[in-house]
Amino acid sequence: MRVVATYNIKGGVGKTSAAVNLAALAAQDGLRTLLWDLDPQGAASFLFRVRPKVKGGGGKLVRGRSDVADLLRGTDIEGLDLLPADFSYRHMDLALDATGKPTRRLRKVIAPLAEHYDLAMLDCPPSISLVSESVFDAADVLLVPLIPSTLTVRTFAQLGDFVSGEVAHRPRIVAFFSMVDGRKRLHREVVATLPASNVDDVVESAIPAATEVELMGVERAPVVVSAPHSRAARAYRSLWDEVRPRLGV
Repeated sequence: MRVVATYNIKGGVGKTSAAVNLAALAAQDGLRTLLWDLDPQGAASFLFRVRPKVKGGGGKLVRGRSDVADLLRGTDIEGLDLLPADFSYRHMDLALDATGKPTRRLRKVIAPLAEHYDLAMLDCPPSISLVSESVFDAADVLLVPLIPSTLTVRTFAQLGDFVSGEVAHRPRIVAFFSMVDGRKRLHREVVATLPASNVDDVVESAIPAATEVELMGVERAPVVVSAPHSRAARAYRSLWDEVRPRLGV
């Protein structure tokens, strides 16, 4: 099982939108796919019409006192299962800190599922914390959405420095542009110049700032399902087609 995490230190950059759409596309392509909603806000769980509740909470889960298989929920998309969010995840750092080798815990949680899934997608909260360090250890690839702005690019550089210098297991970092508005000069300039920067990989596909993406909260479905022929859905398909070979699935 390959593990990819949608992650950024900043919030509001399109992590959850990418996670739910790429997970849906992976399942549509025949991959047995698991999406773990690690964000206590539970946006991914909401979009898939699943109650954001984990029996025993996040603390029991990371301590190995819950059977993770019993916590999985099916979605409306064949081949895609969800490990829901729980509001107790807001205390996940404390739960991890109380365990031995806290940065290895998320990997251990999903390890029993490896033979049942081809791909695990982790939708991560924005932070630099024990949770994020545990995500770095579990993930083969960090998929980082970037809004084309100076501050977002600066934060991305900080992430690269942290992962390179502080993390024992270094996942591959793959970036893509998100919420792109081609009418804005700064967006065009940043999109044109970042690939020349010192980063692992920046894919060519970019997700536009589109109404269809904003309406996912109303439709409660990934845009690749609710509006499969839309510009946004085509962009997510293009992104998945670029990301999949980097995952080796």
